[in-house]
Amino acid sequence: MLEALLLAALAALSLIAVGHVLLHKRDPRAAFGWVVVCCVLPGLGPLGYWLIGINRIRTRARDWQVKLPCNGAAEASFCSWSLRQGPSIAFSAEGYAALVSLSDAVTRRPLLPGNRVVALHNGEQAFPAMLKAIAEARESVYLASYIFETDSTGRAFVEALKQAADRGLDVRVLLDGLGERYSRPRAGRLFKGSSVAVGRFLPPALSGRGLHFNLRNHRKLLLIDSGRGFTGGMNISGRHLAATSIRRQAIDVHFGIEGPAVGQMLEAFMEDWNFATGDVPPPISYPPSLPDGSAFCRGISAGPNEDFEKLRWIILGAIGCARHRLRIMTPYFIPDRTLVAVLNAAALRGVEVDIILPAKNDLPFVNWASRAYFSECLEHGCRIYYQRPPFVHSKLLLVDDHYALVGSANLDPRSLRLNFEFNLEVFDTVLVAALTEHIDSVVAVAREVTQEGLDSLPVISRLRDNFAKLFSPYL
Repeated sequence: MLEALLLAALAALSLIAVGHVLLHKRDPRAAFGWVVVCCVLPGLGPLGYWLIGINRIRTRARDWQVKLPCNGAAEASFCSWSLRQGPSIAFSAEGYAALVSLSDAVTRRPLLPGNRVVALHNGEQAFPAMLKAIAEARESVYLASYIFETDSTGRAFVEALKQAADRGLDVRVLLDGLGERYSRPRAGRLFKGSSVAVGRFLPPALSGRGLHFNLRNHRKLLLIDSGRGFTGGMNISGRHLAATSIRRQAIDVHFGIEGPAVGQMLEAFMEDWNFATGDVPPPISYPPSLPDGSAFCRGISAGPNEDFEKLRWIILGAIGCARHRLRIMTPYFIPDRTLVAVLNAAALRGVEVDIILPAKNDLPFVNWASRAYFSECLEHGCRIYYQRPPFVHSKLLLVDDHYALVGSANLDPRSLRLNFEFNLEVFDTVLVAALTEHIDSVVAVAREVTQEGLDSLPVISRLRDNFAKLFSPYL
């Protein structure tokens, strides 16, 4: 009798879980997988679905963002321009109107003129600029980093932040609950006893929000006095010192930003700070447009707290705008079916599509899965290049001579669906020209991937690559 009741209870739990899956999972592959798991593993299947299959991060963060008073102020203060103004807007005649409208709709943030964006290559350029900005701060310093290592580079940032707090500044450091654990001692412990406020984003723990070890804050943001900002792909880690690092060296590009777009970066930080700590953020003011600022910028906060995959939509829209040349540089390239189709469509309509990936990858299984997609892209005219070691962590998407998408996101399911990411879309011929020159120099010495080369791989390697591809949605 007891066994029958237990079986009935497990069956009921499975049916409830299956019903929830059918009602709430939009991806049929994910839905089918969870239905099978819940039916084949009564009890364990529903438990696993409750722990990791349900997205509970629909949160205070998004609600707070919608209510931000500065959104309306920014719209009124900075966005009197229009694509209809004609040649006075540098990119108005280049077919970007649809992309601007798409980004308007999905980001709920305006495209802001009057910004200055500078590329900073590797830790040799980025870290001194960031530390100098912290030393010169007069009001506040806000830092968010996925990984904050406690090597000599990390400790230099710890000391700079402590000194800023000792000067009476509002200093806040937001650490990812999992990324902080990559280093010993943890960075948070080095701030104990100081005036630096430390927040942790979703530390791994079983709570009312579930066990969200998959949902990480991958954003990299440094905000100084609400007037200067830094963002891109670099963590706080000595491995980005390309000339001197001897351990897990990583080439990367970071960006220094001045102008009203820093206000949107500050919004993103405060959304995360509010979510992680519950603290009510201070009022946010946008910096003024710079008279010599040539860049139109928009911050894109993306994550699983959204109703749709806004970053993925913007990437697809940007690729669709390409007329002559599309350049993608990313460390992790695991495209879904739609992205493969859009890349191939661009190549077929005559766009030069170049995909630049690291020959040496720090995640071998991601490299295997990525290579399994190459044939589908090569057969329609896309070009794929392996850039020379060491590992290259740069994340760039360039469209023709006008548009750049930069930031923390990779072209893989984790960045586009699971991680909290911050990217910046930039319309600026000056920045795009500099980044194009950088990519040209990389491609000039890179190894082009060919179908003949893929066909010559041992059968065991091709089987391994395609087996890894089966796990693409989870890498």
